[in-house]
Amino acid sequence: MSSSENPEIVERVFKEKEEKEDKKDEENGGFLKKVKGFVQDIGEKIEETIGFGKPTADVAAIHIPHINLKTAEIVVDVLVKNPNPIPIPLIDINYLIESDGRKLLSGLIPDAGTIHAHGSQTVKIPVNLVYDDIKTTYHDIKPGSIIPYKIKVDLVVDVPVFGRITIPLEKTGEIPIPYKPDIDLEKIHFERFSFEETVAVLKLKLENKNDFDLGLNSVDYDLTLSDVNIGGAELEKSAKLEKNGISYIDLPITFMPKDFGSALWDMIRGRGTGYSMKGHINVDTPFGPMKLPISKEGGTTRLKKNKEDGGDDDEDED
Repeated sequence: MSSSENPEIVERVFKEKEEKEDKKDEENGGFLKKVKGFVQDIGEKIEETIGFGKPTADVAAIHIPHINLKTAEIVVDVLVKNPNPIPIPLIDINYLIESDGRKLLSGLIPDAGTIHAHGSQTVKIPVNLVYDDIKTTYHDIKPGSIIPYKIKVDLVVDVPVFGRITIPLEKTGEIPIPYKPDIDLEKIHFERFSFEETVAVLKLKLENKNDFDLGLNSVDYDLTLSDVNIGGAELEKSAKLEKNGISYIDLPITFMPKDFGSALWDMIRGRGTGYSMKGHINVDTPFGPMKLPISKEGGTTRLKKNKEDGGDDDEDED
């Protein structure tokens, strides 16, 4: 073989080798492209299907389930919506109640539960306002008044992808500082008088010192007359006690005059008779039902009889 044939053989060998390598690279590149495209497609579908998002929240309602002269129980209903495919923990709830920019109460509720996946849940935040603390701190807040309030709530949640986030909420409203009514037993009107048993009507005067009406539903009371306890009763009595006004109600009662001894003669002669009275009235208010105490110590009242029993009804006109 001549030396001139060697370059052709070498060139052909290298050419075939390059073609094989190019073909291999093309095959590998195509495979990698397919794998990359598959992974990208799967990732997009996972993102479409799972797609994490931020939860939302809103104050749905505020309830006052119990209120009296000492405290007001307030429950804040917060509706939280979780768009994510997994439950999210509600780490902390911070709350603040203020009135005209002044802090009334604040607190923290840790580990407040979990919000279900792809769902909504009402989270209840109980708050207890103590009126003595408010009146001690702010002397211009008077019993019987209505004050504005603002509730601020921060929900702290932990969401995948986003991490820990805070959802701020606010709600405004009004709340009363209730005051017990003044009570006075103006007179006792005999309906039927005898020494064995006397049926009478208590002429009761109630002064509502609150800046809101009271819808009277019932009265329970205990009466002491001339140092003799003549008992009482629980009576359903419907009436409207106007705000900052005076109302009169009649309460029937039965007692035995012979139990009074010598004090009976003073009562028959129409002289002033000492009494004390205590009990409660159950009322409806714009803020929910209340049970308010009524009490009177060391009062003086009159006993009056009907004309047929020897009395003078003209004096009974209010």
